[in-house]
Amino acid sequence: MNIFEKLQHFFQKFSNGVARVFSPNDDDYPEIGVEPFEEDPNADNFNQS
Repeated sequence: MNIFEKLQHFFQKFSNGVARVFSPNDDDYPEIGVEPFEEDPNADNFNQS
């Protein structure tokens, strides 16, 4: 590979990355809302002295 092919490969990878960052969101996750918080996860260990 000469320098021009390396530069072309670099700019192709770079532009693909920029396009992916600024493209619309393609996540297919369900929107489940806010999870309720019931208690402190370390409540059992907090008052042990």
